[in-house]
Amino acid sequence: MFEHILVPVDGSATAQLAVDKAIGLAKAFASRVTVIYVIDPYPFTGVGTDFAYGQAEYLSAAMAEANHAIHQAKEAFLVAGVVADSSIIEAHTAWRGIVEAGVSLQTDLIVMGSHGRNALEKLVLGSVAQAVLSHTKLPVLVVRDR
Repeated sequence: MFEHILVPVDGSATAQLAVDKAIGLAKAFASRVTVIYVIDPYPFTGVGTDFAYGQAEYLSAAMAEANHAIHQAKEAFLVAGVVADSSIIEAHTAWRGIVEAGVSLQTDLIVMGSHGRNALEKLVLGSVAQAVLSHTKLPVLVVRDR
């Protein structure tokens, strides 16, 4: 049913819950899995030497965070006996990177976490998850925190 599952991660506990759910689905359907992390390469709007220094520091930290999150996710898949490919995607918004990756990688399903934090926020989806749902034609399984 699902031949290729896309799993966007961000290093959060909710993203790890999505990884756990994707593991179960991948095992049930013998699916290929691709784990992605989306980085906005140009989050600053300033100019000049201060901007260049801030940009370099940001990209270094963002790449380290992305590599760590992807490593954790891939390790979970590996322990479960599921092979997962991975990629760091650059996009100006996380949701756009996820949606475009889903299309370009020809996935059948996106499994991602939602980031509700308090009682009121738990009633709505995270902004990235909501935007992905609004902009993709692919099925999306949104995993909420417990």
